[in-house]
Amino acid sequence: MKNVLLIGAGRFGKHVAMQLSALGHQVMAIDINEERINEVMSFVTDAQIGDSTNEAFLRSLGVNNYDICIVAISGDFQSSLETTSLLKELGAECVIARAERDVQEKFLLRNGADHVVYPERDMAKWAATRYTCSHILDYIELDDQHAIFEVKVPEGWIGKSIGMIDIRKKHGINILGIKRSGVADYNITPDTILTRDMTVLALGDYKTLQKCFRI
Repeated sequence: MKNVLLIGAGRFGKHVAMQLSALGHQVMAIDINEERINEVMSFVTDAQIGDSTNEAFLRSLGVNNYDICIVAISGDFQSSLETTSLLKELGAECVIARAERDVQEKFLLRNGADHVVYPERDMAKWAATRYTCSHILDYIELDDQHAIFEVKVPEGWIGKSIGMIDIRKKHGINILGIKRSGVADYNITPDTILTRDMTVLALGDYKTLQKCFRI
């Protein structure tokens, strides 16, 4: 369980609060708007109305006592940038900030953010990949070069074992597991036979995955 300071309780911040709550974490929510605070009260451990660009207010929260500080402010980049910088100056261990444009990501990283999330861009990329290829069920981008794809078993692999297709040697791609009826199985071996009702969880270089699975 983590202690999380969540600054910004708009639409994005509210969804973050809901997910953190579902995962069992302790969340302190901060927003300058009382109405937004009221909307997240049922998902957080505690909440305060206040201006996160006010150094005295942030200091009073004891930001260095939180495992993670998430700056989820939207529509006011100046406040987001000032808050991020102040959090780091006050000793915050880990600051995650939201960006809405590429240039914002660069400024946030330069001014104290340990990590930057860019939900609109990430969702656009995921949706474009997921819904333009019928054989792609899901994917997770690990970094700029690597990803995990959940793909339907290619026609040429059906009835063959993982050892027979030897995808690691041919393409440098690792099969992490398989799924059948939505249930994942990671206890696979070179003798595991691939069938039409399976999907494959494949890890590798993004461009290699694109070429191998014709994405």
